[in-house]
Amino acid sequence: MKWVRRMREVCISIGLVMASSPAMGQPAVSPPAAPPGASSCSGCHAPSAVGHSIGALQGLSAPDILDALQAFRNGEREATVMGRIARGFSDGEMRAIAEWLARGDE
Repeated sequence: MKWVRRMREVCISIGLVMASSPAMGQPAVSPPAAPPGASSCSGCHAPSAVGHSIGALQGLSAPDILDALQAFRNGEREATVMGRIARGFSDGEMRAIAEWLARGDE
């Protein structure tokens, strides 16, 4: 019985060490910071917005998101809010936002 108790203590200790450490042997990696303006997207395009009239951006590719942003900015795609938002971004900012959203780091 003493042996079983000692093994239980060892297993609990190992579990606590593993739970409190980054992945074994892997350095902790923080997700890249959102590019300027990208964090405002989640207000309307949250992952829980699936089925909502605005919809989530999950699963869309960076080129698809970039095309949509450019269409909103150029007035090729009708919008009440997105056109005004998209006009505030440069091409580089739109590309950074599209790539960030497509990675799903939000």
